[in-house]
Amino acid sequence: MAFSKPAENIDQFNLTTGMTVADFGAGSGAYALAMARCVGQSGRVYAIDVQKELLARLGREAKAEHLANLEVIWSDLERAGGSKLADRLVDFVLFANLLFQISGQYTLFLEAKRILKPDGRLAVIDWRESYGNLGPPAERVIKIETVKDIASQAGFVFQKEFSAGDHHYGLLFTLA
Repeated sequence: MAFSKPAENIDQFNLTTGMTVADFGAGSGAYALAMARCVGQSGRVYAIDVQKELLARLGREAKAEHLANLEVIWSDLERAGGSKLADRLVDFVLFANLLFQISGQYTLFLEAKRILKPDGRLAVIDWRESYGNLGPPAERVIKIETVKDIASQAGFVFQKEFSAGDHHYGLLFTLA
């Protein structure tokens, strides 16, 4: 059984040295750390979450790994401007295991659109189904077609689906 594997999944993102990335709902930081290694010291990763204790731990881990290119930002992503980042600042945004946790998905997509550069990309990784004690309850699972619909309404174009683990789907989008 393979759960979502950040180091393998980020290969799908085509990140390169020097890119600027935002990890919305960074949580414990597995994706943020992997992306910080990928974009190198000339790149930048903004790890954004509402849970201060997780961000503090992530900041300590980044420091221990000498990843000075990772910045933690405490913020509420369910409101407009929630990332606290400037317009058109980033090349890539990631939502990993986030959509099922919030009620304002459309606002989240609009925030990603606001901070993305015109040629920016967005990846969404989330749970395919409810698996009992793993992942969200069935009523909180956000289906692939729903994600595509919300993304389209917010101004994104679906590019491709990728395998993100046995229990997760992965979707890539560009700006319309």
